[in-house]
Amino acid sequence: MNQLCYCRVLLLRISLLSIGISKVFSGDSSANGRISVQTDVLYIYVFDRPFMKNPTPRPSALFVTCASLLIGCSQTNTPQTSTTVSPGTLPSPEASPQGAGAANSAAIPIGVGVAQTSNVALLGQEQVAGAKIAEKYFNDRGGVDGTPIRLVFQDTGGDEQGAINAFNTLINQDKVVGIVGPTLSQQAFGADPIADRAKVPVLAPSNTAKGIPQIGDYVARVSAPVAVVAPNAVKAALKQNPNIKKVAVFFAQNDAFSKSETETFQKTVKDMGLELATVQKFLTTDTDFQSQATNAINVKPDLIIISGLAADGGNLIKQLRELGYKGVIIGGNGLNTSNVFTVCKALCDGVLIAQAYSPEYQNEINKAFREAYRAQYKKEPPQFSAQAFTGVQVFVESLKAINAQSKLSEKPLAELRTNLNQQLLIGKYDTPLGGISFTPEGEINQKDFYVAQIKMDADGVNGKFEFLK
Repeated sequence: MNQLCYCRVLLLRISLLSIGISKVFSGDSSANGRISVQTDVLYIYVFDRPFMKNPTPRPSALFVTCASLLIGCSQTNTPQTSTTVSPGTLPSPEASPQGAGAANSAAIPIGVGVAQTSNVALLGQEQVAGAKIAEKYFNDRGGVDGTPIRLVFQDTGGDEQGAINAFNTLINQDKVVGIVGPTLSQQAFGADPIADRAKVPVLAPSNTAKGIPQIGDYVARVSAPVAVVAPNAVKAALKQNPNIKKVAVFFAQNDAFSKSETETFQKTVKDMGLELATVQKFLTTDTDFQSQATNAINVKPDLIIISGLAADGGNLIKQLRELGYKGVIIGGNGLNTSNVFTVCKALCDGVLIAQAYSPEYQNEINKAFREAYRAQYKKEPPQFSAQAFTGVQVFVESLKAINAQSKLSEKPLAELRTNLNQQLLIGKYDTPLGGISFTPEGEINQKDFYVAQIKMDADGVNGKFEFLK
């Protein structure tokens, strides 16, 4: 049962209008009743007290109360997505006219479970943007050999339970063939095992922590691991200022990715012969960093490295600058979004961030992606959008490869999910990130990486990532 609601039953008359059945249950004034709602089935249990042989009629107000309670329970179980696909097989492309994938019941459902709310939404909203551009891009080009794709979005929020709930809905209710998500590595460690047990392929668009592909056979990622990307930022900082000697490190201790990333940064600092002067911890929900910032500034660092998310990381940068720190700052992947500009504003200027994507990468699909993004949002596409686009692309091209061998519409969903997972791991893809492929374990093979520096406009509101040569 999805949810239980409790009330004290005096006299209750339930009319099941949909099937034309009416029943009356009655008990004494101290009888305990339980109403349970499961989809469209209603169960009523009355227990602890025997029914009265000659019940005394009671006012109908209690019925109204219980009925209201029943309606309230039903509303909390309303799914976010109403359109589903039969668990048996995918619909044939002839089942309905071709058109926009989102409105076509014959479309192939691909799940996108990312953070659209919470303090992580600054990242998740960029992923939604990239995925939607991919949906239009591929459907405009025929989808999967004439069958459109349909992205099914579920909001994971910013924690593990939100991701677990979203994945369960995508797998069991929306019947998706695969999932792009979640936003955070912390969420992936909670939700990905569910998809793996259900044998539903997951493509992680932004989970760069150590151990993500090792979660299970059905988990891969299009986001390069932090151990590969992060050291590039430290090298760029030393190129800008060869006199850097002393380093202060900050990280969000309640976020798995930030903890993994700071381990890489700290190892890089030591490997390069620099002094790790202090390590300061914070939470992604923090807004006041005065104590940690003051402790770090007191050791007189030449470089500060921050592993956190956009909201907390942006506020930390702002407070460091306000307290007088003038040295180099490196932001981790969680700050790799233009949404951080609205947080630290003019004080964002100069921050270095390693990148796994460049809008200037030269290939046809990135050109199309960049043009579509700029036309809609009037700015350059960020890494999180490009990676979400890439996740959708990998699924689409893998589905095409499967369909070339045997028709998707003839495959049971469970078989298609397994075939899709097998196919995506052996494919090679020309994406906005450049050429990528996967190891048998699901780790991304990617060769092109960059470092960008934030350059804020004179108004201190708008800015851009300026890629370093």
